[in-house]
Amino acid sequence: MAVSDAVIQNIGKVLNDPARPLKERFRALFTLRNLGGEAAIQCISECFNDESVLLKHELAYCLGQMQDKRAIPILRNVLENHNQDPIVRHEAGEALGAIGDPNLREILEKYQHDPAIEVAETCQIALQRLDWVANDSSKENLSKSLYSSVDPAPPSADENVENLRRIYMDESQPLFERYRAMFSLRNLGTTESINALGEGLKARSALFRHEVAFVFGQMQDERSVPFLKSTLEDTDEHEMVRHEAAEALGSIATEECTELLKRYLNDPRRVVRESCEVALDMSEYENSPEFQYANTLLTVEG
Repeated sequence: MAVSDAVIQNIGKVLNDPARPLKERFRALFTLRNLGGEAAIQCISECFNDESVLLKHELAYCLGQMQDKRAIPILRNVLENHNQDPIVRHEAGEALGAIGDPNLREILEKYQHDPAIEVAETCQIALQRLDWVANDSSKENLSKSLYSSVDPAPPSADENVENLRRIYMDESQPLFERYRAMFSLRNLGTTESINALGEGLKARSALFRHEVAFVFGQMQDERSVPFLKSTLEDTDEHEMVRHEAAEALGSIATEECTELLKRYLNDPRRVVRESCEVALDMSEYENSPEFQYANTLLTVEG
């Protein structure tokens, strides 16, 4: 449906109002992502000065998923800004990879050896995605995805779980190839593939582990809950991994997930407790008759 710039500006005011509950600001963000266009991008860009690392990381993710080249200067600035948390900078790098413009090679090469390992690894994967796109590899016979997301790496064509698991768990393989195996395992969605994915939560790379948790959130499969539960409960785990596990539990939205999230609403790490707050809102939506999580704001703000 066509939405006026005035309505978009009103939704942007919700996103950019730190006095609003975080869950409302997230709904505003996803509404803007779904609407797209220059006005929505501008509203999102204004929020990168916020104090919430969780929210800013989600801003970058949404800009990448929109795949609009008008977001590139904003994402470049975030990646280059060492005052931004590495979680936010990593997401900006991943978003640039998702947009896939070949002119981004120079900046991604510059940051592929960033002191923040999460940022460096993200830029390495994004560079390889650019190579994949440039080589017209999109014509590969890839495994079928049930998900509409723009992934950091395409799935591989292999659908043999043991072959995929071997690549996925091989620390000597490039992360891009391991990600390809990860997304293939996700697309299969069997108990065997879910168990293989769960093993990845013991990998050395925090970036890799966080992507595993994200994938479980996409799948919304109760069989992944024991893996996510262990991750959220591990207070020594990297906060970017625990935050992603919390959001995945919110997407799965069983009673067990809800009770677990409530336990961590006062976690010492802000990004974790905010993730639990947002995840509980997602969980409430998953168990409600609402048609679409984000677009409820259109009726409120329009």
